[in-house]
Amino acid sequence: MNTRTIEKLSILADAAKYDVSCSSSGSKRKNENGGLGNASGMGICHAYTEDGRCVSLLKILLTNHCIYDCAYCISRKSNDVRRAAFTIDEVVDLTISFYRRNYIEGLFLSSGIFKNADYTMERLVKIAQKLRTEHRFNGYIHLKAIPGASEDLLHQAGLYADRLSMNIEMPTSEGLALLAPDKKREDMVQPMKYLKKAIAENIDSKSASNRSRLFLPAGQSTQMVVGATKETDWDVLGIATEFYQKMKLKRVYYSGYVPVSNDKRLPSVGTPVPFIRENRLYQADWLLRFYGFRVGELLSPATPQLEMEIDPKLSWALKNMQVFPVDINSADYQLLIKVPGLGLESARKICTARRFGRLNWEHLKKMGVMINKVRYFLICDKDYERKDWQPEQIRSFILNGGASKYKAAFSAQLQLF
Repeated sequence: MNTRTIEKLSILADAAKYDVSCSSSGSKRKNENGGLGNASGMGICHAYTEDGRCVSLLKILLTNHCIYDCAYCISRKSNDVRRAAFTIDEVVDLTISFYRRNYIEGLFLSSGIFKNADYTMERLVKIAQKLRTEHRFNGYIHLKAIPGASEDLLHQAGLYADRLSMNIEMPTSEGLALLAPDKKREDMVQPMKYLKKAIAENIDSKSASNRSRLFLPAGQSTQMVVGATKETDWDVLGIATEFYQKMKLKRVYYSGYVPVSNDKRLPSVGTPVPFIRENRLYQADWLLRFYGFRVGELLSPATPQLEMEIDPKLSWALKNMQVFPVDINSADYQLLIKVPGLGLESARKICTARRFGRLNWEHLKKMGVMINKVRYFLICDKDYERKDWQPEQIRSFILNGGASKYKAAFSAQLQLF
């Protein structure tokens, strides 16, 4: 690798770190006829798969030159940063070279906008096409769709990439107009609509013919910057839910605003969004997608922000103690997964195990259940005499590990386990 390529890699890999929408799920691209790599059920870019494996990808920008001047973006045209651009062949060669060295398992490729949307999107497509057709590369490829790109280029991208992500950037149109006045929300939404339709049509055609070519097997995703504008968590999760329902997205990613500018429209440079806010949004997102919760159960216009001190499920449970305790030996699956400290897999194990006999706390421990958290919300076989603990007491026990003014009474009751 020559010195200039290394310099470009340093610049464009660093510039790509602000894009967080870079993990895969659901792709089943198989390796055939002696090609390179595969993307079978893997996550990408130092993400963790369901079985705990950590996998990685080459995550770079094609260029950090950009015709836009978005206030929140490190690559905006008015920013005084070093600029660089890869050629198509340089990205292809880097990907193959890194894969052969076992550094990566795929490619995440985004870009600033060169001249216009189609000019840039065409180059991203050519890179994916060359990897697939000339090098028979079957590893994971995630391309960033460029707002305003033509449907023809989006379709070509979908034939070679496992996933496309079209970032909406700001949660609302008003926020986008404030911080990126050159961009239009419709240029982001319309491609999502097209990709949703194309994915559905491809699924239908595959059912008719097994020879149908893969089209975005890992679907599409988006990303929004949180904290650069005044939208609340209530706003953000409501918008995410709408995109999940209407666009059938696989993921919505939440990127806490990182101060990169003194622009007066932005929060001050010294006040980055706390990482814990990102974390809470992802936890709430998980509850909405997999646990049957609705946004209105977690937040409301009167209480529009997620609690930073405790996770959203625990917060909900403490506000709805009339639901608890639930009997571990009779509660249905949908109720069990709402218990703080019980995940989807634990709830499935419980439902399976109790077919063979009544469960107690010892059984739950063997399943790996966090007893110190679930004990406030469950009743087990031969349960102890339950005291009517108040939500603030339970909150204190969980946060402090029992180290509160109620600790003595609580410890005495634990002796009855």
